[in-house]
Amino acid sequence: MRQKRTPQSFIIGAVLLAFTACGQEGNASSGQESITPDPPVLHSVSIPVRPGAEVLLSDSVHLVEGLRVGLITNHTGIDRRGNQSIDRINDAPEVELAALFSPEHGIRGTAEGGIQIDSQEDAETGLPIYSLYGDTRKPTPEMLTGVDALLFDIQDVGARYYTYVSTMALAMEAAGEAGIPFVVLDRPNPIGGLAVQGSLLDPAFSTFVGLFPVPMRHGMTPGELARMYVGEFGIEVELRVVPAEGWRREMTFPETGLPWIPPSPNMPSVESALHYPGTCLFEGTNISVGRGTSYAFQVVGAPWLDGDSLARALDGYQLEDVTVEAFTFVPEAPGDGKFGGVEVAGVRLTAVGPDYDPTLAALVLLRESRRMSGDRWEWRQSHFDRLAGSDQLRKGIEDGAPLESLRAGWDTALEGFIRLREPYLIYE
Repeated sequence: MRQKRTPQSFIIGAVLLAFTACGQEGNASSGQESITPDPPVLHSVSIPVRPGAEVLLSDSVHLVEGLRVGLITNHTGIDRRGNQSIDRINDAPEVELAALFSPEHGIRGTAEGGIQIDSQEDAETGLPIYSLYGDTRKPTPEMLTGVDALLFDIQDVGARYYTYVSTMALAMEAAGEAGIPFVVLDRPNPIGGLAVQGSLLDPAFSTFVGLFPVPMRHGMTPGELARMYVGEFGIEVELRVVPAEGWRREMTFPETGLPWIPPSPNMPSVESALHYPGTCLFEGTNISVGRGTSYAFQVVGAPWLDGDSLARALDGYQLEDVTVEAFTFVPEAPGDGKFGGVEVAGVRLTAVGPDYDPTLAALVLLRESRRMSGDRWEWRQSHFDRLAGSDQLRKGIEDGAPLESLRAGWDTALEGFIRLREPYLIYE
C-alpha cells in the first residue's frame, strides 16, 4: 500500500471542520492548507450555507491580505445574496484584485460548449479578463506577472467531464510554477457528496474533459479535488482551501439555501446536473441530449427512435429511484447541431430517490438506443472514448455485450477510489 503525501494535520483539520473555530491546518512540506470557518457549523438546513468566497472575506482574509490576486471565476461566483465575488473582492480594502481569468463558456457563462473565448477587459472594473479557454488553457507567466496569489471560485456540477475543475488543475500547475499560492474558495457539490458512481478514467485517455483517474460522478467539491490533485496526482503548489461553511455531504442543493445559477447554457437545473454524469456520454454519439431545450441532459432522443419502446425496454432493467417516460422534444438552435427545429422522440428521466445511479441508467440507454437505431447510429468515436475514459465501453456496446460485462470492474475500482479520496474530504 503506497504512502499518501497528505499531512496528518491536514486530515485532522478536515475531520474537525464542523466543530472548531477559524484556524489553519497544514504542513509546509505538503504545500496544503485548510481553513476552518468561524463560527462553528450548525447542522440545520435552516442555516444557509456560506460559500468559500464569503468565508474568505469574513473570517479568513489574512490569507490574501496585502496581496495582488488573480481570480478565476464566472457568473456562478456569487454569495448567498447573489453578489458577485468579483465585486466583493474588488471592494475589499485588505486585498487588491489585479486580474480576472475566465473558463469555458466565458466569464458570464453564455458561450456554448467548445467555443473558444477571447481575452478582454472587464467593463465594470477595468481589469483584464484572461481567457483560459482560448489560445491557452493554462495561465501563462505573462498573465501572472504582478499576481501574488491565484483564487478559484466557480460552481462545479460534480461530474468528471465538466471542464471547470480541469481549468482549476491547470491553473494550480501554473501557480506552482510561478511560486505563488493557489486558494480554492469552495462550493458545495450540487448533486451531493455521498454517491460515487461510474467508471474511472484510464490515464491513457486523459484530456481536458477528464485529466485524472476519478469516476464519472466523484462526490467531491472543487476544494477536495484540489487536495487530491496535490496529494495523489503530482501537482506541486502551495494549496489553501477555504471551505463552504455549513455544507454536509448528504445535502440536496435546495437545502443549501444558495441560488442555482446555471453554470453553463445547457445546465438549466440541478435535475439536469444530476443526470449529467450519465447522459453526457451521448455527446459522443449522434443522439440528442436535449441541448436547445429547458431539460438538457434529462432527455435522450432521435427522430427515428420510438420513445414508448425505449421506455418499456428500460423498465425491464428495474433501475432504482428513477422514472422513465416516453418524451418528444424539439431542440431550438442546439449548440451540438443535433436536430435543430426537428421533433425528436425518446425518453425523459426523472430522479425520485437517493439511490439513483445516472451512470447505470446511461449504460442501459446506450445499449438499448444503439440496438434500436441500427444503421442510423453513429459514434463520435474519439469524443465518446474521452468521456467514457477508455475505449472499452464503446467496444462493448458495439459487440452487444450484456450490462454486467459493460460495467465489469466498476465496483472494485470505485471501492479503491473511495478509499483513495477519504484523506482529502473536508465535510461530514
